[in-house]
Amino acid sequence: MNTDFWLERWARNEIGFHQRRFNEHLVEYWPMLEVDPRATAFVPLCGKALDLRWLRQHEGHPVLGVEIARNACVEFFAEWGIEPKIESRAPFESFAGQGVKILCGDFFALQPADLTNVGGVFDRAALIALPADMRAAYARKLRELLEPKTRVLLVAPDYSQSEMNGPPFAVGESEIHSLFPGCTIDKRAEVDVTAAPENARFRQRGVTRLIERAFRIVIV
Repeated sequence: MNTDFWLERWARNEIGFHQRRFNEHLVEYWPMLEVDPRATAFVPLCGKALDLRWLRQHEGHPVLGVEIARNACVEFFAEWGIEPKIESRAPFESFAGQGVKILCGDFFALQPADLTNVGGVFDRAALIALPADMRAAYARKLRELLEPKTRVLLVAPDYSQSEMNGPPFAVGESEIHSLFPGCTIDKRAEVDVTAAPENARFRQRGVTRLIERAFRIVIV
């Protein structure tokens, strides 16, 4: 799953993964992470998610996202009605405004210095966007980037991969534990969301049962 795939999806506006409201798991479980509001909240592969605005406006965090598609970065601020400050500092182009910064570029090019003061991470779209081999590389990179005791709220769907090929890919509970060895992992939610109206696209592609789980992960 290379970057061209996602750039093409954004170019064609094939963004069925974009949620037009705040993520329910974020709203319910983020406060339970008890992340210092002065700490930065990091959202990998953020797209133009409204969740960045929620983390800033409702929780008061400085917010950092990373996203490969420039269209998404531009649209995020345009839809918020904000003119961002844009700076180019290789290997990223930075879009910033109202306490939210999005680095436009490759997640795997991030360095620990880019994530200074990150206290919490919200991952609803990054891990599940990647095939198995890249999920392992992503989780390893994330652990390398984050300071110990950083809290992560991870949301992942699980379904029979034989019924539908990703993305979004099915990520089961056992895989979560294998991807974050030694970390404290607590399951906060497990919900059957098969019949939810927003999941009609999954049913149309043949998925008969869709489970969504939310995990609290503390990095070691």
